[in-house]
Amino acid sequence: MHDLLCSQAKTFLSQPIPLFINGTWTNSQGGKTTDVIDPSSGLKVATVASGNEQDVDMAVVAADKAFKTWSALAPKERAHYLNLLADKLESEAQTLAQLEALDVGKAFVNADGFDIPFGIECVRYYADLSVTADYGKTLELKDIEARVHRAPYGVCGFIFPWNFPFDLLMWNVMPALAAGNTVVIKPAELTPLTTLYVCKLAEEVGIPAGVINVVVGAGRAVGTPLIEHPKTRRISFTGSSGVGKQIASMCGQRPIPCKLELGGKGAAVVFDDADLDNAVEQLAGAITLNTGQVCCTATRWLIHENIYDQFVEKVTAKLKSTIIGPGIDPKTEMGPVVSQAQQDSVLDYLSKGLTEGAVEVLAGGKVAVDGHDGGYYVAPYLLTGSPENICFKEEIFGPAAFLVKFKDEEEALDLVNSLEYGLANSVFSADLARCGRVAEKMIAGNSWINAHNVFAYGLPYGGINMSGVGGGVNSPETFYDYLRDLTIARPLG
Repeated sequence: MHDLLCSQAKTFLSQPIPLFINGTWTNSQGGKTTDVIDPSSGLKVATVASGNEQDVDMAVVAADKAFKTWSALAPKERAHYLNLLADKLESEAQTLAQLEALDVGKAFVNADGFDIPFGIECVRYYADLSVTADYGKTLELKDIEARVHRAPYGVCGFIFPWNFPFDLLMWNVMPALAAGNTVVIKPAELTPLTTLYVCKLAEEVGIPAGVINVVVGAGRAVGTPLIEHPKTRRISFTGSSGVGKQIASMCGQRPIPCKLELGGKGAAVVFDDADLDNAVEQLAGAITLNTGQVCCTATRWLIHENIYDQFVEKVTAKLKSTIIGPGIDPKTEMGPVVSQAQQDSVLDYLSKGLTEGAVEVLAGGKVAVDGHDGGYYVAPYLLTGSPENICFKEEIFGPAAFLVKFKDEEEALDLVNSLEYGLANSVFSADLARCGRVAEKMIAGNSWINAHNVFAYGLPYGGINMSGVGGGVNSPETFYDYLRDLTIARPLG
């Protein structure tokens, strides 16, 4: 499949890729490297430097030094740099989409059609917002002249997972940069390629040295020292709820602000008056998008008993027709999961679910793709049974869903709200009043109506409970989250 790569991608992957620190490409201080594996074949596609605490220290010190000049720029000057970067990203969109598909295993049509253009739009959104933002307000107080000034924090650390490397980078880092902060980024070791390629493009458009720094490496070697570094002023983590709790505790010890976007176990409620074809399209698409490796996707399908059989017939036909293949292939509709470990985990959930009494609505599991025997492919599977089943309660992070019948609105809401997660749910019905009522009663950060996975800039997105806390992404709230309030007051008389 390397024959499908453009020349820019081939050139970028042809040599070991160093870390990016203080505007310079540098090998790890420990001399270690890690191989990046193509999930579609199980073969190595690149070698990248693997950092340690010394590299993190260099990166944070560089970011701290750069903060003095970056934060001193007028918002329109920072916006100018970011718009130059957006232009450059746009000119290299195909390269970025190919690297994302190769790195994650996701279908190129998704990376090219959504991930990359939507991420580029993020850069422009926050560049524009930064110019018109409110950086302070006057306080009307008796006998005191007072105001609140909003200022950037300083060095912000980011720790990202492997499922949406490019978009998560854009959604989190761009508002921080636009607000005047500098950044140190730890991408997932499995999927660092687009993050490092963005550094190359940032360098080409002249973003000052030290403003953006990337250190690839393991959590203990890179993530822990990044969180604990005395010059890091804020941390953002996207990933599992378990690791998120550990990071929140570490940040609390300092203490510094911590934004967490964690796991989910989204529910979709389909009433008997819903547009069935739309519901099938949306929900089948939810578990095949990025091969189900999406924290906010709907994996608990609550279907009204009157339409359950009809829904199952339609959705199984839809899923069976999904074209599974290498992510880089433009014909592929669903690629492999990201790694052997992830394939093992998704298959283990299937085994445990069946052992606990679940019934297969659609048999799936490990599947072979001709010519790609080493790939980590999993065909979609659907289970049904008791809501006490592990596959109803726990996040599988693969192309799987658990179906449960319900009789009425109250029962559906009890099922939706029965877990500690709180990221995103959806409701499908022709009765918009009912949709609004149910959406308000869902315990989550996001409720979507007659659709699932609804994203737009200006539309807040975040989680509650075990799905996260603090700021969210994609909205003005995200931008202001990277500014701290400073109260300035002078007594009168």
